[in-house]
Amino acid sequence: MLALLFKSTLGAAAVMLIAVLSRTSNFFIAGLVPLFPTFALIAHYIVGSERSAADLQVTALFGLCSLLPYGAYLLAVYLLCTRMSLTATLLLATLAWLICAAILLMVWTHLRS
Repeated sequence: MLALLFKSTLGAAAVMLIAVLSRTSNFFIAGLVPLFPTFALIAHYIVGSERSAADLQVTALFGLCSLLPYGAYLLAVYLLCTRMSLTATLLLATLAWLICAAILLMVWTHLRS
């Protein structure tokens, strides 16, 4: 229960930091906060403590590959935000992420089998 409270506190702190930064003259730094490896640290600690070092390497490699769907999301936001409403932009960017993530999972599982 304490671990769940800690994780939710980290998430809330990240959201608060994003909100504060978005109101400053350096608002763009708010885009860096989600990339702080809060959840990666948790995932890597759990995998590293419960599985082998080789499994942790695989997890890290998959994490690197997961930057591709995130890149597709950011590219979609960049390209669409001046052409569409915020809601449409974020919905389509999320769809781009979902499609790329599905492709990544299919390719990853095919290559690992």
